[in-house]
Amino acid sequence: MIDFHTHIFPEKIASKTLDFLESRCHTHPYTNGMASGLLASTREAGLEFSVVLPVVTKPSQFDSINRFAQKMQDPGEGLLSFGGIHPDNEDYKEKLRFIRDAGMKGIKLHPDYQGVMIDDIRYKRIISYATELGLIISVHAGFDPGYPECVHCPPRLARAVIREVQPDRLILAHMGGYRRWDEVEEYLVGEPVWFDTAVVLGEIPDDQFLRIVKNHGADRILFGTDSPWAGQKEFVRYLGALPLTEKERERIFRLNALELLGLSAKTPQEQPGQGTAQV
Repeated sequence: MIDFHTHIFPEKIASKTLDFLESRCHTHPYTNGMASGLLASTREAGLEFSVVLPVVTKPSQFDSINRFAQKMQDPGEGLLSFGGIHPDNEDYKEKLRFIRDAGMKGIKLHPDYQGVMIDDIRYKRIISYATELGLIISVHAGFDPGYPECVHCPPRLARAVIREVQPDRLILAHMGGYRRWDEVEEYLVGEPVWFDTAVVLGEIPDDQFLRIVKNHGADRILFGTDSPWAGQKEFVRYLGALPLTEKERERIFRLNALELLGLSAKTPQEQPGQGTAQV
């Protein structure tokens, strides 16, 4: 099993960052927000590894955040980090090439924390060039409790970007749009895009979740938690208890992630040097 949506912070700022986000978003973290906490949670949940999605909230953070991300490029050690980029990074092509050449598999965009609408030309350029480079693009979609005044990536605009830019490995987090799932069903189900389950299980009605999985296809759904803002072992249990077929569970928990990342579908025990989490 693979968690395709997690967050961590450098040790020197983790506590302060968690306190700020907890007060702003009115949610309580399940880990200490550091690599050590995520690794412990990943192993406790029986996960193969967790994908870390760093958010660059201002252009000047690009270097420090991506240096931090570079340290986590071995899924056999339990963590695999994407890179991050801000839409105001003027040399975005050079920066995207840096992320690719550093061995990172994708990028994270967060329209709410970056204050830019998803259909802005700056995002469309980044998504287009990242696609050209073969990078996966994970985007926060829908409502964010930290910035309730505006939804910067609503399903309707996301569909417009998909149809114009035609990315081939775009993930819209939170089942296509956090707390906008009726709009997800109207605008995004059936489009060539992946959804992840980050922080939605137990909040989206089970029947709506299952309907989206059926109509969109289990091969386009990725297991994710948004750790530290949701419990990994709790989400494993919740998804495992839903009335999905074994094939659907296998695709959501693991195979879709491995295919997107271009990794082998062997178990960790079959891959030298990898961890021992049971799959």
